[in-house]
Amino acid sequence: MTLDQLRIFLEVARQLHVTRAAATLNLTQSTVSAAIQALEERHGVRLFERIGRRIALTGEGKLFLPEAEAALASARSAEQMLDDLSGTTVGSLAIYSSQTIATQWLPRRLVAFHEAYKGIRLDLQVGNTGQCIAAVQGGSCDVAFIEATVHAPALEQIVIGKDTLSLVAGARHPWRDKAPTNFRELTASRWVLREAGSGTRRTFEAALEENGLSLADLDIFLELPSNEAICAAIAESALSTVVSRAVAEPYIMAGRLIELPLPIADRPFYLVRNPGRHQTRALRALQNVIESMA
Repeated sequence: MTLDQLRIFLEVARQLHVTRAAATLNLTQSTVSAAIQALEERHGVRLFERIGRRIALTGEGKLFLPEAEAALASARSAEQMLDDLSGTTVGSLAIYSSQTIATQWLPRRLVAFHEAYKGIRLDLQVGNTGQCIAAVQGGSCDVAFIEATVHAPALEQIVIGKDTLSLVAGARHPWRDKAPTNFRELTASRWVLREAGSGTRRTFEAALEENGLSLADLDIFLELPSNEAICAAIAESALSTVVSRAVAEPYIMAGRLIELPLPIADRPFYLVRNPGRHQTRALRALQNVIESMA
């Protein structure tokens, strides 16, 4: 069993799609399929099974998954410790980020970091807050950036930025003429929201609860997996959403969305890491760059 085979197995297990996993790993589909086949034949076990037009982990694959994650995390930690012991500014950082941060807040900071530390390779994956936390807990990334407070006592969560959630609606929404003045009036609209597990949705849910409401009180018309998709969906419509103002601003400036004056929530951005893992020079350097740009 090789580390490359483990990496390929974990990516296929995450995507449950050979072609997408191959694209993420920058490998050919045949290379990915051959690695999985070699792993299965070497140990006489089936890790994946085909169900219709998709694949799924077998029972054996599900049992092997946490062991593979732990083995790859240990190998990454050992490699990073050697990089640190060499005293050089080389190595790599595996980063997981929620969508709002990855598209609006993080890019400028990664550019500044790369300009200062050209020898450190950055590997960025994007998902929702739940996926980011799972990646840190599973050891498949060194650090994650999220925009929601989560209950994960074993993880270190450091505030490194902030954001504002805004209430916005399509240009044909009745709120254009009469904006809501309290949370109770939000029940009169149809909504397009992020999927369960996203930081934006978690923060909105908390704001609703503070005002005696829940998502069950809203008429949720559609759920979509990205902020940009939501803004595009409700632009010039009679639908509403809650989204980062930084994401909605181009639509607001173009007159395709209207921003309502009802305050929703300010929220912190967090850097999340596992304090039980070795903190590398590269990770400390990234944190220093980000804090210097606050």
